[in-house]
Amino acid sequence: MPPPDRFAPLAVLAARPGAGRIAPLLADARRCARLTLTLDDLSLDLTRTAIDEAALDALLGLATTAGLDDFRARLFAGAPVNVTERRAAMHMALRAPDGTVLPAWHRNGPEDAAALAAAERARMRDFVVRVHAGELRGATGLPFTRVVNLGIGGSDLGPRVVTEALTMARADAPLAASFVANMDATALAAALAGCDPARTLFLIASKSFTTEETAANAAAARAWIAAALGESAVGAHFVALSTNLPAVAAFGIPPERVFGFRDWVGGRYSLWSPVGLVIALAAGWPAFQALLDGAWAMDCHFRDAPFAANLPVMLALAGIWHINAEHRPTRSVLAYDERLRRLPAHLQQVEMESNGKRVGLDGAPVAWPTQPVIFGEPGTSAQHSFMQLVHQGPAVIPVDFILAAEADHDRPAAHRALAAHAIAQASALAHGRSAAAARASLAARGTPPAEIDRLAPHLVCPGDRPSAFILFRRLDAFSLGRLIALYEHKVAVQGWLWGIDSFDQWGVELGKELAGGLEPALSPGGAVAGIPDPAAASLIARFRALRGEA
Repeated sequence: MPPPDRFAPLAVLAARPGAGRIAPLLADARRCARLTLTLDDLSLDLTRTAIDEAALDALLGLATTAGLDDFRARLFAGAPVNVTERRAAMHMALRAPDGTVLPAWHRNGPEDAAALAAAERARMRDFVVRVHAGELRGATGLPFTRVVNLGIGGSDLGPRVVTEALTMARADAPLAASFVANMDATALAAALAGCDPARTLFLIASKSFTTEETAANAAAARAWIAAALGESAVGAHFVALSTNLPAVAAFGIPPERVFGFRDWVGGRYSLWSPVGLVIALAAGWPAFQALLDGAWAMDCHFRDAPFAANLPVMLALAGIWHINAEHRPTRSVLAYDERLRRLPAHLQQVEMESNGKRVGLDGAPVAWPTQPVIFGEPGTSAQHSFMQLVHQGPAVIPVDFILAAEADHDRPAAHRALAAHAIAQASALAHGRSAAAARASLAARGTPPAEIDRLAPHLVCPGDRPSAFILFRRLDAFSLGRLIALYEHKVAVQGWLWGIDSFDQWGVELGKELAGGLEPALSPGGAVAGIPDPAAASLIARFRALRGEA
């Protein structure tokens, strides 16, 4: 017999007549106060959802009966909450202040995760300071002016979004930064175009040092340095963010240029670890430390605040309402800040890799929907692409709006216009435009009656489309760390409520395993063993024919 659907009571509430209406709820000042949560200057506004008092009470009740408080305690106690891999998920230790004690389960017992993280962080800080001071230089004695991060997945997406956000508008960034994730050789060629080998430092971000894409790019980068500066220059121009010391040594990187981290740090949660070294090199150590401090502030809030005042918990519960009560399988993230243009991509991994699961902690299929599909672009660019669908398409797509109140440029009028668009979009989604309003708008333009009849249906926007609005004072390293940690903890809450493991990612392995077997068949005269089916064989044959290798 399948397990009972723990979300069925929510679905009953969502099915009440008029329960999906949002606009009428916005006049309730008491509800507005209850659904607007704050942490210092950061606010989370959930008023533009269909969550009324009954739904909110039910959601908070679900969190309590599902044992979320116990899960939260075990998470911060370093218990092996990553059930399938028997690991802790203690990325919070990476941003804990020096002197903090945070245990984490590692192999056969607990260890002081915060102390280990602090020790490696001190080594990172020393390295960054010495590079910026010109004490650590390239093989020819020239100081480094560019850092190139070679990594994929969590070793690219998080560090990339943070580095871009903190350096895009800065003319005084200590080092220019480039990122190479794709094993397509074009990506590395583009990153190296115009680079001076004598002034370029490479970071190889791969815990295992065997990730195929990263290994291929690292080998090509090594050859580029060796060709320009000689084989003996390799050790001066590469840093490894890895735990595979023998492989790193074989590559030619000395031990003092190797920075590691434990298996209680998942890839998509690793930007706070040595994987974030590129952030510190490009933005400076004070910015990296502020990033950690912001994340730690959110960690403490998530750990200590009651559910009804807890930003990650409430953001998670709003998502549960949209997914499991209203059955919305998609969500959009709109950051009204060009510096956060890569944030949706990072959240795609943090959320979809974490919670894109179909079986529960016990290995049995779950009886309810889990992670929605996430997509996004910076506002206002999104308004000129997919927001047509969000406003008028048949599917209802919840939206997360993200906005800083203050800009870091000297065009305040431009920022006010940007903010006006963000707030207007949230309001337009909630209120929509009725047929009567559409007709009145056309009439005010002097449109003839026959044209009003023809055009009015096309101007109608249904409204009652939900959104969350995240607002903070300004985008800096501290607020960015706090924002990313907000989403990390929201993911953990939803995973627990869905009864899945948010900290493994077995689904990414299958395609990689198949690729390894297919690669020989793509080479001239290569073996054809391991091809899974005639369709794949036909595709390989066409590929080889187009290359003249049939």
